[in-house]
Amino acid sequence: MNRRQFLASSAALLAARPGFAQESPFRTKYFQISAGIGLHDLAPAPDGSVWFTAQGKGLLGRLDPRDGHFKTVSLGQGAAPHGVTIGPDGAPWIAEGGQNAIARVDPSDLAVMLFRLPEKFAAANLNTGVFDKEGTYWFTGQSGYYGRLAPTSGDMKVFRAPKGVGPYGITVTPKGDVWYASLAGSHIARIDRATGNASIVEPPTPGQGSRRVWSDSKSRIWVSEWNSGHVSVHDPADGSWKTWKLPGERPRPYAVYVDDKDKVWLSDFSANAIVRFDPSTETFNAFASDKANANVRQLDGRAGELWGCESGNDRIVMIQTIAAG
Repeated sequence: MNRRQFLASSAALLAARPGFAQESPFRTKYFQISAGIGLHDLAPAPDGSVWFTAQGKGLLGRLDPRDGHFKTVSLGQGAAPHGVTIGPDGAPWIAEGGQNAIARVDPSDLAVMLFRLPEKFAAANLNTGVFDKEGTYWFTGQSGYYGRLAPTSGDMKVFRAPKGVGPYGITVTPKGDVWYASLAGSHIARIDRATGNASIVEPPTPGQGSRRVWSDSKSRIWVSEWNSGHVSVHDPADGSWKTWKLPGERPRPYAVYVDDKDKVWLSDFSANAIVRFDPSTETFNAFASDKANANVRQLDGRAGELWGCESGNDRIVMIQTIAAG
């Protein structure tokens, strides 16, 4: 089966699933990165480039979407980078689990600076980071930690999560609040930025496996639920929850991202697709990969574009988030 046949077959299978539709006007483009590099997360930068982590090789890369060219830099011996985000300084900041440090890479010369966690948190298993509106970097560690770093001073504080292991995805809202998701703990939590204390909020579905979180323009928290196959939204303003199960027999939503139009995007390992959810119509639309086992672990974007890492194929994927003219 060639690529075109595989894509057509995947699209047909998804369209046949109750609740799924295929949105053909959206354009998809793939960027092949080195085989075996171990892609994980990415972050589109304001200058048009896309930074990505290569967990399998301990590298950070920068893709130029104009021609597909990319460069990589080693983050150090034993590096195993997970999340990457763009800081207020325009540089990529990385949750670098292999060296138990937060890494900053200078965009101009690719120089690497490490901010190491205290030795007593040596097994933090760093995961994901985000900047709040004051320029503080907040991060999670799956072994049961979250923390903050002041980039200008290098001051770092690490906190023990109230229910132990599990802190994974993290997001900041337009109101300035910081929330993280606990995969093993099956909950989300709001961090008090002044004290560092985390307040747990339990989703309505027990044992759902809250994996990643993203805020929409109304400061509502969208959650990808790995175990339950649901996408849910929590509104801190009134404490409410709404939940939808992704189409299919056993959906496995991993990543979640909310675009500039407040449309919700998820990656579904089971469907081998990126899924778009419209909260206004409560409908799902699927964008099947043209290769098997895409395993998109993270989504991010900028106006008009959705970006994801196909960790199973060592490719970066871009989908236009507006219909092509």
